[in-house]
Amino acid sequence: MGKVVHGIGITVSGRFPRIARLEAEYYEWVDDPYPFVEAVRSLPGGADLFTFVQRFPDNVPRYDFHVEYDEVAVLEIASYEEWWKKQINDKTRNMIRRAQKARVEVRLIPFDDDLIRGIKEIYDESPVRQGKRFRHYLKSIETLRDEHSSFLDRSQFIGAYLDEELIGFIKLVHDQGVSHLMQIISKIAHRDKAPTNALMAKAVELCAEKGVRHLHYSTWSRRGLGEFKKHNAFKAVEVPRYFIPLNLRGRLALNLKLHREMRDLLPQRVVDAAVEIRNRWNAVRMEPKRVSLLVGVAANLCGVDEYPIG
Repeated sequence: MGKVVHGIGITVSGRFPRIARLEAEYYEWVDDPYPFVEAVRSLPGGADLFTFVQRFPDNVPRYDFHVEYDEVAVLEIASYEEWWKKQINDKTRNMIRRAQKARVEVRLIPFDDDLIRGIKEIYDESPVRQGKRFRHYLKSIETLRDEHSSFLDRSQFIGAYLDEELIGFIKLVHDQGVSHLMQIISKIAHRDKAPTNALMAKAVELCAEKGVRHLHYSTWSRRGLGEFKKHNAFKAVEVPRYFIPLNLRGRLALNLKLHREMRDLLPQRVVDAAVEIRNRWNAVRMEPKRVSLLVGVAANLCGVDEYPIG
């Protein structure tokens, strides 16, 4: 269910509790939460809780609501030279050099039909990425154009090209003192040429030129893309997330901690085991329509998403 409050899209999900949140968290913000919460409370459809994240990079709690913390991946940028010489290691620098030697060209590109067609080729390369079903696989041109047209007034697209073939891209969304990697992805067939490393280097360079001090890249993770983030000098940063009961059901759910995701309640070893089962099954089958219900339920319960926002 989608709603609009004060010009901002809201989604409501779940059964008990039904939780309302910003449709584009980390790209839109609630800067005056008290009237906003009252507007959410009056929405038809009956959400039980409303949750929002405090505007990043301010991580000191500012409001008297129930607060917990999101752990996000953030790169602190002083300059490109600082990042290149002191923040990343030799292996990462060598990967960027590998892309250069492989004649991978990285440049800013316009948002046009050529870009959308190139994105579709990248997305349609495989139904499985990072061990899980890839949600963008086989989407239509029209759907992709609509999805990637968000925040165009403050976005930049960076493309990685090999002989004029788009083999990877970044959507970089700029904000107040922080930029966000909304999407970063490359073709699996050209992984040996390290296009994703080259794209990341260009993103850091652009942020440094703009005087942006923080680059945000989705949530922090220990596996999969987590290693890539570490190698590129991202660190885990805690950001306040607020939960506000909107009714009696919401107060009860918050007291019973039913607002938390299943993966937060399970032991880490159980989460790791479920993710490993999912990855192995998908690697064998490589067909999302035939993934078994048992594996799908285990993965959904753990709620581990290794993909960037967007």
